[in-house]
Amino acid sequence: MHSDRPAVTVIGLGSMGSALAAVLLERGHETTVWNRSVRKAQALVDQGAHLAATPEEAIAASPLTIACVLDYEVLHAVLDPAAGSLAGKALVNLTSGSPEQAHEADAWARSHGADYLDGAIMTTPPGVGSSETMFLYSGSHAVFETHRPTLASLGDPLHLGTDPGLASLYDAALLGLMWSTMTGWLHGTALVGTEKTPATAFTPVALRWLTTVTGFLTTYAPQVDAGRYPGDDATVDVHAAAIDHLIHAAEARGIDNALPELLRSTMERAKAAGHGSDSYASVIEVLKNPADDE
Repeated sequence: MHSDRPAVTVIGLGSMGSALAAVLLERGHETTVWNRSVRKAQALVDQGAHLAATPEEAIAASPLTIACVLDYEVLHAVLDPAAGSLAGKALVNLTSGSPEQAHEADAWARSHGADYLDGAIMTTPPGVGSSETMFLYSGSHAVFETHRPTLASLGDPLHLGTDPGLASLYDAALLGLMWSTMTGWLHGTALVGTEKTPATAFTPVALRWLTTVTGFLTTYAPQVDAGRYPGDDATVDVHAAAIDHLIHAAEARGIDNALPELLRSTMERAKAAGHGSDSYASVIEVLKNPADDE
């Protein structure tokens, strides 16, 4: 073990918590673990982790405790009885939940004298420890800076702001982006698959196209911030005409059209709200204010 690496505690040893603890051990952190089921700790103990008998003992062992449990109900069931041991400690909560729950946990932790940082892990357990993997954090900037070297062992730590709910909000937004993108890719794969095109042939072309799409996002972000959408590349009217071709091709080949129908209806709402000659970025106006175009 490298004595220059700060000690850290991990509470919760599901597949993600176990991955966090294993990477911390691997990177030379003296690591204390606790889990409701002791059985899950054995592999980590074999790798050199200290197994605490209670949450209080686990928290006392390190300046930093990372909690990663099923949900906030479990988090409070574990930590409420141990609240007295949190004073002067830092708690980084990587449990998935809502921004509102993050705000409540922040207030709860501070009421017990603990510094609090909320976080979201933007990977599955095998991605933990990669410098390519984003770990999103929000809340106290001082806590983030103090423990940044430890957090960097887990992945690339990004501090989003002092509002403790931001990591959860980004997590939800980014998952929405992932599901929309993957479902769009699967719809396209199903469509070309009707002509016996394998997914492995379509996907490299799709990936090249996505790099073009990311360019659109970069172009449109300042338009969204300014609330002005010059239609000098492709207007909502042009996109709405083009999606008709997708819907027609999919209908003709018996492919489910719920996703493109939803997209077309959203474009139609943007047109009805006066954005037909604006850029596609103007669609955000009907997403932000769905009641306005009823």
